[in-house]
Amino acid sequence: MIKNLTLDKTYQFLLIILAFLMPLTVFGANVIIVVICLLWLFSGNYKSKFYQIINNRLMLASIVFFCLHLVGLIWTEDLTWGLHIVHKMWYFLLLLPALFTIVRKDYIKHYISAFLLAIALTEICSYLVWFEIVEPFKNATVENPTPFMNHISYNPILSFAIYLVLHELFFNKKITNFIFSLYSFFAISMTVNMFITGGRAGQVAFFVMLSILIFQVLDKQRISAFITILIVIPTIFLTAYQTSDLFQKRVDIAAKALVQYSNEDRSAVGIRINYVINSWQVMKKNPIIGIGTGDFPTEYSKINKINSPMMPDSENPHNMYILVLMQLGLVGLFSLLSIFYYQIQYSYNSSSKFIRDVGITLPILFLVLMWSDSYLLGHFTTLMYIFFSAFLYKDFEKN
Repeated sequence: MIKNLTLDKTYQFLLIILAFLMPLTVFGANVIIVVICLLWLFSGNYKSKFYQIINNRLMLASIVFFCLHLVGLIWTEDLTWGLHIVHKMWYFLLLLPALFTIVRKDYIKHYISAFLLAIALTEICSYLVWFEIVEPFKNATVENPTPFMNHISYNPILSFAIYLVLHELFFNKKITNFIFSLYSFFAISMTVNMFITGGRAGQVAFFVMLSILIFQVLDKQRISAFITILIVIPTIFLTAYQTSDLFQKRVDIAAKALVQYSNEDRSAVGIRINYVINSWQVMKKNPIIGIGTGDFPTEYSKINKINSPMMPDSENPHNMYILVLMQLGLVGLFSLLSIFYYQIQYSYNSSSKFIRDVGITLPILFLVLMWSDSYLLGHFTTLMYIFFSAFLYKDFEKN
């Protein structure tokens, strides 16, 4: 018993460190992940671990999704790239089930606090660069101050952090005046930070998150929620558009690309549209099982040379749905969507207000984000998704 208690405390210490490191450093987070997985693999108690995993549909869906990538190697021509994709998907086979079996209900607040502390640190560094108090470092520039990761990953993670803080403000009835003031300032400063950085997908996720939160706050008052959304969202959008040159510029570029699209438009939005159009032609030829786990770069290059030779080739279409459809067809897409279905189902049936709200918000945000990039391939966003999924969809009463 003492041995197990010591091991459990070690797990919780490592999980808190991981929650803090995951928005800050790839290397540091990976070191903790390796330590956790090695402890998990060699610490015994395999029957209990197996029982927990096999009795959770989300865990099974996650493992099936990974296994389909393995099966997709059978008909892929580029085995090297296929193995590279399989390597990126290993979180769904091992890390999520491992974390799922070791997270503890009593430590959830500690996980979230560590995560938010790290976000506060990234935000402070972002403002220091933006105000030119410190020299830009790592990924940051004065115009786009995202030091620890690029804006594609930063803004989606920031939008989820804002949601967690706002949820605490609206629903924690025991919050002290000091913490309420601190979190209010934190929420406002993160919201401003959202629009001085360049991640459009994260900004869209922010508006989606805010809409979801309004519905959760107003609960059954749907008409009031709709009216509030119609007031709040345009107000924030127009304020950001008028005050942030970067946000205004990127909105204008995106609007122009959508309205005046051509297959020679090299803007980020124009390239993404081109990816979808070209990928669709390949998908139509292999709709059920796809072209194989490793063949996207090769097949895309072939169709791109025919349809849009002036446009760049790509290793992925910057759209998770298109990527999965290309690689694994409708079978793969169904498997991917089943993960999100079970997340929403578990959340909807939860008796905890926090688990129900956050557990529904996380998959909805990713369902939106994945239209603009392959967010389950990137380190930072995938790790956040996996980490929070490990405790949001666990029935602690049964384990």
